[in-house]
Amino acid sequence: MASNGNGSVANGNGSARNGLAKIQTQKKHDGICHDDSGPTVKAQTIDELHSLQKKKSAPTTPVTGFQAPFATLTEEERHKQQLQSISASLASLTRETGPKLVKGDPARKSDTQKVTHVHHHVSTPTIVVSDSSLKFTHVLYNLSPAELYEQAIKYEKGSFITSTGALATLSGAKTGRSPRDKRVVKDDLTENELWWGKGSPNIEMDEHTFMVNRERAVDYLNSLDKVFVNDQFLNWDTENRIKVRIVSARAYHSLFMHNMCIRPTPEELENFGTPDFTIYNAGQFPCNRYTHYMTSSTSIDLNLARREMVILGTQYAGEMKKGLFGVMHYLMPKRQILSLHSGCNMGKDGDVALFFGLSGTGKTTLSTDHNRYLIGDDEHCWGDNGVSNIEGGCYAKCIDLSREKEPDIWNAIRFGTVLENVVFDEHDREVDYSDKSVTENTRAAYPIEYIPNAKLPCVGPHPKNVILLACDAFGVLPPVSKLNLAQTMYHFISGYTALVAGTEEGIKEPQATFSACFGAAFIMLHPTKYAAMLAEKMQKHGATGWLVNTGWSAGSYGYGSRIKLQYTRKIIDAIHSGSLLNAEYKKTEIFGLEIPTEVEGVPSEILDPVNTWSNKKGYKETLLKLAGLFKNNFETFTNYKIGKGNNNLTEEILAAGPIF
Repeated sequence: MASNGNGSVANGNGSARNGLAKIQTQKKHDGICHDDSGPTVKAQTIDELHSLQKKKSAPTTPVTGFQAPFATLTEEERHKQQLQSISASLASLTRETGPKLVKGDPARKSDTQKVTHVHHHVSTPTIVVSDSSLKFTHVLYNLSPAELYEQAIKYEKGSFITSTGALATLSGAKTGRSPRDKRVVKDDLTENELWWGKGSPNIEMDEHTFMVNRERAVDYLNSLDKVFVNDQFLNWDTENRIKVRIVSARAYHSLFMHNMCIRPTPEELENFGTPDFTIYNAGQFPCNRYTHYMTSSTSIDLNLARREMVILGTQYAGEMKKGLFGVMHYLMPKRQILSLHSGCNMGKDGDVALFFGLSGTGKTTLSTDHNRYLIGDDEHCWGDNGVSNIEGGCYAKCIDLSREKEPDIWNAIRFGTVLENVVFDEHDREVDYSDKSVTENTRAAYPIEYIPNAKLPCVGPHPKNVILLACDAFGVLPPVSKLNLAQTMYHFISGYTALVAGTEEGIKEPQATFSACFGAAFIMLHPTKYAAMLAEKMQKHGATGWLVNTGWSAGSYGYGSRIKLQYTRKIIDAIHSGSLLNAEYKKTEIFGLEIPTEVEGVPSEILDPVNTWSNKKGYKETLLKLAGLFKNNFETFTNYKIGKGNNNLTEEILAAGPIF
């Protein structure tokens, strides 16, 4: 008898006394017992085993219609050219050469074993000996979201994975844009092209100061062990897209731009070449306060001649997104393409609508329609081919976000999405979107394909409707008005909405806000130039302008009530269907707006705001007050001439404003 190892004794025929089968083992010729449940791995060491875990990425998208320019290069030659391009981007003007580069994470030994030396031939090299010339800068090039998660979690304090799989991170002391610290180089070209002076967002700086800040940013980036480099595109119209390179120090910034810009296919990346525009994001490092023009430790500098942008002293990722939007506002009009701060969607019959509106007007809510395709939520171009989204992602506000109100945004916050400055439970990582402990400006950045009804590629035919949204807290603008071309230009240039001021002893006063072209912080040329282009394209392609009030009715804020969203949606549906074009219209006093007498599903009495006010005298006084605010705001633009020696268009726009 022999024990079978579990305390029972087996008999001679292989069965156990307690009924259990005898444990069988196979004895090899070498006398060693093996577990034969599967073949052994092809590795002799743990490092070899780890190397088997990862396979090299290979291009999967077929190249058609052209011969790739690098097709004859070997992998090593292509790798070298790519590093030379990045090294040239990081070149210092005092040293005239870029840093020595090697691809890969410095924390991984296997990545650093093969070092690629990058040499540049210059006519008069300047020799500068410093520690930076003795080191290598590791390039983390176009990493995937998974790789960027790994970098953020390992090396960036404040980076966590939330319960839905999104990456929650912090932008540091700055949780919003710094418009007063944004500057543009004023040179012989931009002095006459850009909008300068009163009302303009363009604060000037000189070339020398830009180069001082550029050198500071490049030196900081070159001092790091590793930098992140993104090569991506702007504009889904492939005939007019822009190649951009973003060099940054944080995985968070690299993932943010991976989401917000258009992601190249492997072949497009292979043939990327030299970028059209480069961002140097050294936001963790401050600018020198003693430098000319500097008023704080933050500086966002744009040089249109060099096609470069430098960021110092702020880690808020939105500076990169909006900085590139400003670049598109400069470059696209040169090609007779209109750049627009708008949402855009398309019906199943191909009818496209543009939505303009400042914060709180409902632009995101109304442009996101389950019955229509989303082309984009924020930045677009209107050219000869129709409309195209500038970006490859969405940047949504998260404060008070709920599944019920914004289901598409809620469901888009998953793996790959960046959540900025949100607060979450320490244990289960559930985000509390109502918590403003860090900032009220909490944001989510995700690829546009995370929206179920996104139209890919993000392009569409010429728009049929141009919808200007205003949340009028004064309660005197009609829920909907049909605009002629001059009125469309006037209200487009004005960019009106009203914010609700704080409460003081029970008195609540609305505050008018005007932002030229519904995005004054980002435009580069004078607003009338964009307005003239908009009017020309609307006239050429038969688009109709509309002014939609999503604000108050039957009185100002605190007395009246906000127009019901269901009524606004009915109005928008009537615009999309074209039925509102066939309605009967009448003209209002002061603003001279054409308002329909009937809209299906909307109470007729609210279509003319005077009907909803019980205090008719109060209505007239409030109407005149708002008209005066419009007139005062527009004085900024009255002296600007469109074209040489011809001021007729400006006079026509002025005549389309309120008359009293």
